[in-house]
Amino acid sequence: MKVIVRPAVQQDTEAMCQVINPLIEAGNSTARSTMFDSSRMWHNVIATPLGLSCCVATVGHKVLGFQSLDLATPPDAHSPAGRWGSIASFVSAGAQGHGLGRALFDHTKFQAIAARLDFIDATIRADNVAGLRYYTGLGFVDYNRVPNKPLADGRKIDRIQKRFDVSLARAAFG
Repeated sequence: MKVIVRPAVQQDTEAMCQVINPLIEAGNSTARSTMFDSSRMWHNVIATPLGLSCCVATVGHKVLGFQSLDLATPPDAHSPAGRWGSIASFVSAGAQGHGLGRALFDHTKFQAIAARLDFIDATIRADNVAGLRYYTGLGFVDYNRVPNKPLADGRKIDRIQKRFDVSLARAAFG
């Protein structure tokens, strides 16, 4: 399977909705609860004012995943000082485990270096085992746990906050 990663453009919005909306509907891997339409995808994910990067992973011209990186404030008073980004990653259920997420992050790392970030935060539902494993495999480390964050349906799920030290990537790429 040949994966191509490229910056997201407005023409990708509908395909990106087709990636994330089934994940939202399933309700077991993302804290997002509101379905996306093309306009919301464009304004809230691709062209957001704090957006540093948004890329899509395609196989044979079909968008099977996307990842966004936004400028963020340090998550809490105990976080290391520096420039922070916040990452969000989504891969179609049938395409998970085939390297799309790693390919997306390779692109995002370059963007984080270019934006002179120090850290990237990934906040994941504690019951999202695949998501936790994905970010750990990329080199993210746990640094905080936020207990009992309510979902839209009222259930409370802990969030695990992981961070990636961009200096590690910067050193690897010179």
